[in-house]
Amino acid sequence: MALEKKNIKLGLVPLVDAAPLIIAKEKGFFEAQGLDVTLSIEASWASIRDKVAAGLLDAAHMLAPMPIAATAGVDGVGVPMLTALSLNLNGNAITVSQSLYWRMQLDDLNPRSVGERLKRVLDADRAAGAPPRVFAHVFPFSPHYYELRYWLAGCDIDPDRDLQLVVIPPPQMVSALRDGSIDGFCVGAPWGAVAQSAGIGRVVVNKYQIWNNSPEKVLGVTQAWAAANPQTHLALLAALIEAARWLDKAEHRAEAARLIVEGHYLDATPETIHESLHVDLPSKPENAGLVFHAGAATFPWVSHAMWFIGQMRRWNQLPADIDARAIADASYRPDLYRAAAARLGQAVPSANIKSEGHHSEPRLLPPEQVIEVGSDRFFDGATYDPH
Repeated sequence: MALEKKNIKLGLVPLVDAAPLIIAKEKGFFEAQGLDVTLSIEASWASIRDKVAAGLLDAAHMLAPMPIAATAGVDGVGVPMLTALSLNLNGNAITVSQSLYWRMQLDDLNPRSVGERLKRVLDADRAAGAPPRVFAHVFPFSPHYYELRYWLAGCDIDPDRDLQLVVIPPPQMVSALRDGSIDGFCVGAPWGAVAQSAGIGRVVVNKYQIWNNSPEKVLGVTQAWAAANPQTHLALLAALIEAARWLDKAEHRAEAARLIVEGHYLDATPETIHESLHVDLPSKPENAGLVFHAGAATFPWVSHAMWFIGQMRRWNQLPADIDARAIADASYRPDLYRAAAARLGQAVPSANIKSEGHHSEPRLLPPEQVIEVGSDRFFDGATYDPH
């Protein structure tokens, strides 16, 4: 069918997990779907939200909870949004300053041990009358915010009493750590690795360790735009699925890193970006990097939306009596994903929800037993059943 719109402007924040948009542009996947796409590099997630809501961007690289918050009307803008495509799994890391790292005296970089050592420092600081430590995240409705809080609370650290949480755009994290205005941050690749290679900080916990193969970024559009441009939307989704599949091949990682740097999408070295792109989960799961396509990574699980809604309730961003399933179904659209995947002849999950936290090894999804997904453990041994 004919596209409603061929000239498309897509927004992205300079992070490695924007790679599907960059690769779809640079390798011609958008063009193959009949689209002429311009990529717009934005300074912050607030800018992404505002420009998509205002129609200045057709679609954008978004934090996975952003369409949920928009649809629930709690994001400060209130323009309902949706996603029909996950852009990646994993990718974030918690980094602390060099001085805090040495205070913590770490000898074991697992989430529980790191949390215990951080709690000792925070308790000692409080006893000495020192001001609270400051940790940065990227946006109030972000995986980073919920992962950071989930990890802290799971280590008996009160994220509202024992330290101060602030918002800083991803490209500014390293400079804020360097000048001492923050003591740590949770951000996507490559900024933790950049801080570590510069001797400014140390990566102590990564996203995979907190929740194995958890969702991170999505392609977001307004619900009105999706309704007005259904064929264009499906073309975007199909192009990005193809780009994600290309990115997950080991032989393409060096080229992907080069294209990201040479296109001036991200101010980092090709080596740092290449390191962030690795997906060698079986050999070194503790260092699991970004996954773009494997393990149904592009599928927008409604149960992922429901988990985020649970965290929004937990941290008083949503009322307890909100209809979680209705908000999740409106903001996460696997039906649209299936329509796009059908154009490519790609197998898709038949269910929209799945449990989390029960599996430490890869497994085949029932009932078809043809799609393999990865482990889904939480660091604290918790499980999540969306039913």
